[in-house]
Amino acid sequence: MVKIAVDLMGGDNAPEAIVDGVMKAVEEDTSIEIIAYGLKGSYTGSHPRIKFIEVTEKVESEDDPVKAVRRKKDSSLVRAAKAVKDGEAEACVSSGNTGAIMSAGLFVVGRIKGIERPAIASIIPNITGKGIMLLDMGANSDNKPKHLYQFAEMASIYMEGIENRKNPEVGLINIGSEDNKGNEVTRGAFELLKDSDLNFTGNFETRDIISGTIDIAVTDGFTGNIVLKTIEGTAKSMMTEVKDVFLKSTKNKLAAGVLKKDFGSIKDLFDYRKVGGAPLLGLDGYVLKAHGSSDSLAFHNAVKQSKRMAESGALDKIKEKVGEE
Repeated sequence: MVKIAVDLMGGDNAPEAIVDGVMKAVEEDTSIEIIAYGLKGSYTGSHPRIKFIEVTEKVESEDDPVKAVRRKKDSSLVRAAKAVKDGEAEACVSSGNTGAIMSAGLFVVGRIKGIERPAIASIIPNITGKGIMLLDMGANSDNKPKHLYQFAEMASIYMEGIENRKNPEVGLINIGSEDNKGNEVTRGAFELLKDSDLNFTGNFETRDIISGTIDIAVTDGFTGNIVLKTIEGTAKSMMTEVKDVFLKSTKNKLAAGVLKKDFGSIKDLFDYRKVGGAPLLGLDGYVLKAHGSSDSLAFHNAVKQSKRMAESGALDKIKEKVGEE
């Protein structure tokens, strides 16, 4: 059995969508047990593999992340993180405030000794069908070359152990593909990566995220967050524009009817709900950030992903790798 702690109160659609997603996960996989933390009435079921623990507080989206984690000790998020820290659960999942989840990871679960900065990693869907892992997604605004190097190490272990990608290719996000491009941080990180045993392919331009074939793109948290938001906004706007074109006239509507299945496959390709969530790498436990607007399908996949993480042994491998430095 794999025990997973779940924050029922985090996210735009909590607790209903979170509960539905959890139910889908336990019904599909009999090896999953859930410890669900939520306010009174947030879970009223009686599934034998879902243990509900009532809490008295929740972390709100407008809360200061650090203050909320330190003051709201009986919140669903903090209790879920503590379950991982205490060994009661092997992983925890939340759709809540990203800053609060990272704070709970740092202050409750703790950081792996030797890792200077944890990172939020996310697999961005692309036309290759396998997606590309991008990190850091915003845990750190400022980074040093060593931080980016450690991000690449952790991501490589994750992608090999959890996504089954042997010897994953790593690229360093930069303003050009030439070796001497970039600022002091990227040039320093380039040298560290070039001299490492990682499968480093060189500098990587963000225009290739959707079409590129590498497995991992490494950058600082400020840049990574901007890249992610740009991709999300562009994809959403393009799909809206395509829909509007097909609804402009009767002729276009007929064409839309013929092509509906094909355009549906394109929409599915960029559907964040199928990805699962964003792991927080560098913590001394498995913590997964599900999308803030997760519906039941998205959270169901996040729970499945957290199970793969718990079974992978990736955490021990990251510790071993760091211990060699």
